Amino acid sequence: MTFLHYSFHLILLFCICNTAVSVDPLGNFCDDATKSNNAETSANIGKLLAELVSVSAKYRFSTTSYGDAKNQLYGLYQCRGDISSNDCLSCIRDAAKEIRNRCPDQTDARIWYDFCFLRYQTKNFVGKVETSPGIFYWNVDFVSDTDFFNKKLEQLKNQITAEATVPKNKGLGKGKSKLSPFLTLYALMQCTRDIPEIDCAQCLAIAVGNFPTICLNKKGCRILYSSCYVRYELYPFFFPLDPKEKLANVSMDNYTFKMIKP
Repeated sequence: MTFLHYSFHLILLFCICNTAVSVDPLGNFCDDATKSNNAETSANIGKLLAELVSVSAKYRFSTTSYGDAKNQLYGLYQCRGDISSNDCLSCIRDAAKEIRNRCPDQTDARIWYDFCFLRYQTKNFVGKVETSPGIFYWNVDFVSDTDFFNKKLEQLKNQITAEATVPKNKGLGKGKSKLSPFLTLYALMQCTRDIPEIDCAQCLAIAVGNFPTICLNKKGCRILYSSCYVRYELYPFFFPLDPKEKLANVSMDNYTFKMIKP
């Protein structure tokens, strides 16, 4: 049996000075079929997480493994490509602590934040595309001029997908499109760096394939998989900011969700 846990407290996502703040995760997955009471495995999880945290101040992405053949674990984290090193370190520290709280005995565990994603598993998943489990969030409010909005969203989606699949961009694509003098559409997508460009394109295609259904005419939407992440909003949420922009505090009360289980 598997489960996804969701939290809908008020989430302070960003502050203008770009200092990381402690936030609740967007969601986590703990595979109950992988529960283990093995003390050595539990210790290996702790050592693996400590290693990932130790390098997160320098690198926005890393993979590692720990343990012998019988109790070997594989781990991965990735921070959003637009955030600072300090924010990356802070997010991975929070993720490493919270994943042990939420998945204390499971050896297949994953946790998603706005700034980062972290996972570990006994199976070697590195380099393989995964689109299940997944988390969908969408704004409960609808746009007004749906045809115009969807045309602009499609254009922006194509633009940043092309950026994300260029090797030098390391899986990250982001951009914005002016809808009116007072309204701008912002979008970001990112693949984990362990997968090749062709698999990144596949993951993103599956993610944005939800735009005409889950996200249809919504003011904001997020699709979170283990191998890629897609988001669009009608407010700034990524860096760098233009001089007249500022990042907002966002309440998850404006969003609802759907979950996909393996």
